[in-house]
Parts: sequence; C-alpha cells; structure tokens
Amino acid sequence: MDAALALAARGLGRVWPNPAVGCVIVRDGRVIGRGRTADGGRPHAEVVALGQAGAAARGATAYVTLEPCSHHGQTPPCADTLIAAGVARVVVAMRDPDIRVDGTGLSRLRAAGIAVTAGVREAAGRELQQGFLTRVAAGRPMVTLKLACTLDGRIATAAGESRWITGPEARAHVHAQRARHDAVMVGAGTARQDDPRLTVRGFGPAHAAGPQPVRVVLSRKLDLPRDGALFDGGPPVWLVHADAPPATVDAFAAKGAETVRVGTAPGGGLDITAALAALGGAGLTRVYCEGGGTLAAEMLSAGLVDRLDCYTAGAAIGAEGRPALAALGLARLADAPRLRLVETRAIGGDVLHRWRA
Repeated sequence: MDAALALAARGLGRVWPNPAVGCVIVRDGRVIGRGRTADGGRPHAEVVALGQAGAAARGATAYVTLEPCSHHGQTPPCADTLIAAGVARVVVAMRDPDIRVDGTGLSRLRAAGIAVTAGVREAAGRELQQGFLTRVAAGRPMVTLKLACTLDGRIATAAGESRWITGPEARAHVHAQRARHDAVMVGAGTARQDDPRLTVRGFGPAHAAGPQPVRVVLSRKLDLPRDGALFDGGPPVWLVHADAPPATVDAFAAKGAETVRVGTAPGGGLDITAALAALGGAGLTRVYCEGGGTLAAEMLSAGLVDRLDCYTAGAAIGAEGRPALAALGLARLADAPRLRLVETRAIGGDVLHRWRA
C-alpha cells in the first residue's frame, strides 16, 4: 500500500477533477502491475496496473489507495474492470465518499466473490486525498496558504521591494509545491504589484511539457494590467470577479482568460467563500494561495486555510516593511486563528514551518 500511495502522490496537481489514485498488483509475492491515475484523470490507476499485469492478474491481489469507482462516467467502473480481470483480493486504503461510489464499489467486489480489506494505511490515504475529500465534503478545494517572510513577518520593504526574501532553495521548493496543486491563486494587489507568471519552473523541459496549474486571480473589478505576464499564452488563467464592467470582462476573455462571476461579501469586497465554491464546482481540488497580505488575512479570517506553509528568512526589515498579513480586525487574542504545527525543517538558509487547521 505504501508503494501505491507513493504512485498516487505523483498525480497530485495533474489529474483534477479526479482524485490521485495509485494501484499495485501483486501475485505470489511479486509485483506484476502498477499504475497511477494518468494526467488529465484518464485512464484510472486500476486500468493502468491491470494493463501491465495482463492475464497474470487472475488470482492476484490489487492494492488501491481509494475505493474503486462503481459508476459509469467517461470510462467503465473500475470495480467491474477488477472483477473481469479475475483478481482474488482487493485491498484499499479508504472508502470513496463520493455519493456515486460511497461503498458500492466494495460491495460490488464482494458480491463477485472477491475478498476485500479496507482501511489499510487509511490515515496516509486521507492525507493524500485531502483536496478531493474537501471538495466532496465542503464543495470547495483544499487551500494551502503560502507565506514567505522575514523574521519579523515582513514580505517587502516600504518601497515594495520583495525579490528575494528567501533563498533559491526555498523558491525551488515553492515551485515543487505549485506542481502538486491544481491551481495557483493570488489577489489583485499581487497581480498588479508583482506581475507574476504563477507557473512551475526549474524542473527541466520534461516537466515543462506536462500539466501546469491553473492561474487564478481574485479581483472584484478586474482592475488588472491587460499586458501582464499572466496573459502570455501559457497555462489557463481564471479571473474571479464580482462586479467588473462587461467591457472589461469581454476584454480579458478576448485575451484567453476564463472569467468567473461571484457575489460580494457583506463588507463590499469579493465573496471569497463563493469564489472557492466556484473553483470547486469547476473541478479544482487543491489550490495554492500565494497572497498577498490582504487575501491571506481574508482567507485565515474566513477559516478557509487548510494548510499554511510559512518560509522564514533570516533577515529583518522592521516596522516600516509590508506585513505578511493585512489587518485581521481582532479585538481579543482568543479570536486569533489557531493552527497546529506539523513540520519544521531547514531549506537552504531558510526555515519552513508547516501548519494545519
């Protein structure tokens, strides 16, 4: 199962709207087939692994990180494919909570006389599937908030200089995290100030030719530069707005951007809860939010951050620098968002603190 989980992890950020699944088929103590859900979501992991195993799959054991699907979509149900292949046993990490499956895949296998064992390495399976599970349960993608700041919590000088707060190793690590998410998201201020590309870079031409994350910008009025690096003909750009003028929407659509309209929040800004629901409805399961400070504060205040990755550099800018978070409007310390620390490690000359909600 550990091998199947490792295979599944290779699909993170590459298979949405499907979950990233891994499958290993074993017979007589020997691996005869292995696979993960292919880029784009098809074919499924079980189909890939069974294709490698061929006729030897009859009587074998299949280890799958998520309950095999039991519904007809673009492809036949994987539960039926396993039955037709003649496997003797199926071991799964976790049940699929999707209402189209939710135990029916396991029931179908058992009804065909196949031995089923569920819950093997379930905690690891759930961690791997957090994005998929969040979309099923909450209707929105999992959100990782990334901050890169100095020891005193600053992300730029008073003049706006921010390149580079952290070192090259930390920046490479950020690109690796982008690659494991379906989308990279920023607010309008970051899009205007930094003119970011929001692509995955630095891993060679082989990776560059593969899937790139969707680039998402939240901007109430779409007051963004139309000649920026985002509109370079590269990966898809989704612009989420609330009340942008129709002519502005049309202008960005003409540049190839997908525009998504949502409502406004009670305070008058863009409704970020509705924005994330729209992204989930479009199939995204994992979103990497790179700020800036206003969006980061709004996400934390709304309880929409599932994981926080904070890269801290050994430098100080002082009170005149720009803070990593905008005002939260807290009256009491008890109201401060609280997260639990799950990992600390050095990356080059910087430190990564990883927190979970």
